[in-house]
Amino acid sequence: MHVVVMGCGRVGSAVARRLEEVGHSVAVIDQDPAAFRRLGPDFGGRQVTGLGFDRQTLLDAGIDSAGAFAAVSSGDNSNIISARVARETFGVQHVVARIYDSKRAEVYERMGIPSVATVPWTVNRLIRELLSVKVSELWREPTGKVSLMRVTVTEGWVGRRLAELEAATAARAAWLVRFGESQLPTATTVLQDGDQLVLAVTDEITGRVHDVVERGPRAGEH
Repeated sequence: MHVVVMGCGRVGSAVARRLEEVGHSVAVIDQDPAAFRRLGPDFGGRQVTGLGFDRQTLLDAGIDSAGAFAAVSSGDNSNIISARVARETFGVQHVVARIYDSKRAEVYERMGIPSVATVPWTVNRLIRELLSVKVSELWREPTGKVSLMRVTVTEGWVGRRLAELEAATAARAAWLVRFGESQLPTATTVLQDGDQLVLAVTDEITGRVHDVVERGPRAGEH
């Protein structure tokens, strides 16, 4: 997959290097050409100097063929504008925008703009958000301890009770979206193909949620 990273600071450069290490093609955008030094001499991706929300800059970075876009510069406004352009103009499926002001992030979420407050927004979590198509963060409460994650039910969990998934992940189901309509699930709810869950999780179990959703139930789990 091709990934465009806007911002070549400490986080952006680390994300870009990690993505390249696991086999993805990467383009990095930054206004300051000196910032690309953080990528190191072994980085083989594109280095594009310019504004991350400029259409031509994004095209030079390959946004039209990108499957994911990360806006991790030091400016909230630049991050949110570039994220909107990536999502709305170029139709990039998976977009993450780093937002420093948690109150502002909440406003953008209500407007339907994909955003995440920094809290401890680590490189590993950014990578998971960018590459996972089954699990993504929707909202994070102001202290940064609890978040809501959207989970697309995978094949292994179809036909299993929601209570089994909750037990395996230690997460709590807030609501379920089925056939485009939201509903409050119960302990006896059976998961169906196409279901989307919104789970309340803590940072400690975020990785576990990703793993359990993607691998499905283990043998012997009931």
